[in-house]
Formats: sequence, structure tokens, C-alpha cells
Amino acid sequence: MYRLLGLLALLLAAIPAAAQDKKEVDLALVLAIDISGSIDPDEARLQRQGYVEAFRDPVIVKAILGGNHGRIAIAYFEWSDAWVQKLLIDWTLLDSEAAIDAFARRLSDAPISIARRTSISGAIRYAVPMYGRLPYEPERKVLDISGDGSNNDGGLVTDLRHDALKERIVINGLPIMNGRPNPFGFPAEDDLDKYYLHCVTGGPRSFVEVARSFEDFPRAIRKKLLQEVADIGPLNDFDIGDLGVERHGVQLAQSSRRPPRNDEDYTRFVQPEYELGCDVGERRSRDFWQRRFGVTPD
Repeated sequence: MYRLLGLLALLLAAIPAAAQDKKEVDLALVLAIDISGSIDPDEARLQRQGYVEAFRDPVIVKAILGGNHGRIAIAYFEWSDAWVQKLLIDWTLLDSEAAIDAFARRLSDAPISIARRTSISGAIRYAVPMYGRLPYEPERKVLDISGDGSNNDGGLVTDLRHDALKERIVINGLPIMNGRPNPFGFPAEDDLDKYYLHCVTGGPRSFVEVARSFEDFPRAIRKKLLQEVADIGPLNDFDIGDLGVERHGVQLAQSSRRPPRNDEDYTRFVQPEYELGCDVGERRSRDFWQRRFGVTPD
């Protein structure tokens, strides 16, 4: 009996020690990339190349290695339908120029793929458990979602956003405003930037960086990554010339410009209700398919 209790005590004592073995990182960043049917192969390549070039940029490399711990953890997956998510690179430690270069090469070498529907809610649902198996201890957790359309598949995006915010995951957005109908003839969403701001992003210091086209995407992702990695607040608030970031581009208001407290309730850091409703993507999709073919998609 005493031997059993002694063994149990040793096991319990070992749990905190194991937890303390986790290496601390400045940021745990998940990049979630839209590959729905509205994006053609050329645009998908432009997206991918934008991320590859960003991680080869000396300014981004300096920001990654210049934090309190000098390292971040990163993962990259692509998403489309509610249950279609493709993990290209699982949690990877970026703690040196060599590690960052290796990440960029892995990303560049990964195959390009395209799927069908647009489920931002599915992307969030997939991302949240990733932080639960993170092998590092982060100071901040950020989910970075980029895409060219509103949610039209799976659960309501605001419900899944709430789940992420409860886990203290900040969600930032990069809507791509390409101004053209998608390959199926679905009209361009001129209000996508406002949709992302009100319905997708959330958490302290969350923000939306707008890409005005797929050609503008490399500029937008470079600026957004720098802000996320360096945690420097809105880049428009000070002279960003020394950081090597272009001044043009659009960034929408943050939900909070101050760092969060340890006891902060992230769920309250969201923009006011969207005037068109956060189910606007689902309604537009149903109306489009009904008018065009007399049916609604499965």
C-alpha cells in the first residue's frame, strides 16, 4: 500500500516537471489558407508564393528572431469545404535563419490543390484543437485566416469564432478583394472586408489587412505577418519606413489596441453586429444556386 502511494506521489510530481519542459515561444501562429473553388490554380500559386516570399524577407526573419524568446511556433493548413482541411506543415519551431528558410522551402515544395466550398467555420473548427497539442508554451496564440469569400458551408462562423476566443486564440483576417466573379459566376463580394472585420476576426488586438487583388496579396501578407510576429500594434500608428513595410494597403480597425491581461475574456473583443448579418454568405449562396439552377447545393 505504502509502495503504491509512493509511486503515485512520484507520478504526480513528474507532471509539473514535464509541463515545465515545454519550450517557451513568443507566438503560436496558425496560417489557414483558402483553396475553395473561387480560387483558380494561378491564384492559388500567387497565394502560396506570397507566404514563401514573406518568410524569406529579412524584415520578417528579424522580427521572428527578435522577440522575448527569439522563436515562434508555426503551422500551415489549407481549407475549403466544412470537412476539407489539408495540413501542409504541422507545428514547427522557427528559432534560426536556417529553420525559417527550411520552413519556406517546405512550403514552396508542397503541391497546389483546389477544392470546392468556402467554410471559414470549418477552418476555425479544425484549428482550435491544434493549439491543444502544441508542443511549446506560447505567450500569444493567433489564427491567421485568408480567403476571397464569406462562409457558405458548415456551421455559423460566429459560433466557431466564439469557441476559439474562449480558448484565448486571437483571429486575424486577410480578405482578398479580387473584384471579379468566381469561376462559377458567383458575383464578387464588395463588402468582404467588412464581413471579415465583423464576423471572422476577434480577440484583443485583432485586425483585418485587406489585399485588393491576388497580385496585392504578397504585400498584404508581409505586412500582416510582421504585425502578428512583432506584436507591434497597428503599423499605421507610427513611421513604418524603418521596418521596410510599404505604406499603401488597407487595414481595418482593431478590436483593442492594448495588450490583453492574463484574465481577459477574449469573447468580448469582437466588432458590433454586422448590418448584413454574419450568415450573409450562406444566404447569398442559396439564392445564387436557386436562381441559376433551381436547386440549392448539398
